[in-house]
Amino acid sequence: MVGFKATDIPPTATVKFLGAGTAACIADLITFPLDTAKVRLQIQGESQGPVRATAGAQYRGVLGTILTMVRTEGPRSLYNGLVAGLQRQMSFASVRIGLYDSVKQFYTKGSEHASIGSRLLAGSTTGALAVAVAQPTDVVKVRFQAQARAGGRRYQSTVDAYKTIAREEGFGGLWKGTSPNVARNAIVNCAELVTYDLIKDALLKANLMTDDLPCHFTSAFGAGFCTTVIASPVDVVKTRYMNSALGQYRSAGHCALTMLQKEGPRAFYKGFMPSFLRLGSWNVVMFVTYEQLKRALMAACTSREAPF
Repeated sequence: MVGFKATDIPPTATVKFLGAGTAACIADLITFPLDTAKVRLQIQGESQGPVRATAGAQYRGVLGTILTMVRTEGPRSLYNGLVAGLQRQMSFASVRIGLYDSVKQFYTKGSEHASIGSRLLAGSTTGALAVAVAQPTDVVKVRFQAQARAGGRRYQSTVDAYKTIAREEGFGGLWKGTSPNVARNAIVNCAELVTYDLIKDALLKANLMTDDLPCHFTSAFGAGFCTTVIASPVDVVKTRYMNSALGQYRSAGHCALTMLQKEGPRAFYKGFMPSFLRLGSWNVVMFVTYEQLKRALMAACTSREAPF
């Protein structure tokens, strides 16, 4: 057995909730530069927006984008929006990942054998619920990642970003892109959690692996790839719409139609490689950390409650 051993007592909902948020924050700290590169590639080609990359900056590929940002804006630019990103993960991942098993059990009425339909329904539910909780943090994170220092910083701090958006665009500005984000996260959650669930179950049932780090790593990597392929088009539209100027797009659908007309179908897969690198690595770090945190927290609870 690699890592912490599984305990006889299954993790509680509280342990899953806290473990998911913490694991997601650790994953964000490690993979955030890839996410920033993804955002810059996705918004490249926009004619206007509240924040955007410098007019002269043309990004080519993941490494090219990262190197261009470091050269023109400094290394710290790769972590623009990190505070909002961590705020987002602590509230967002805690709900969508931490509550997934509980909601799945609710839909299966406590049965140990969950159908694919029940898993998809649980993933959609927690994904949509998470957006309702954490949407403002996502808007601020995207705005920070999109702004280029050389082009003039629009927001000076995370708190300033919340205040500025609310003041200039109204309270609704903090909830901009909620509909594409609900769609994206319902899709992402289904692809991510359900795929991880299914791959892990298949590996264990076939006795190809035991329930430890290699199994978690393989399941997480597969989930990351499937999620990127399925969710990239919605993710690009979400990023463009969140970063758009007031009145630039009438709706998320109008944003998608404009992209299709002006840039063609390939625009929906802009930033695919950083998306895959980010989601693949994020999934591996998050799920491996999450599984270990659940076991560590339950082991700590068990040892504390055990009689001397």
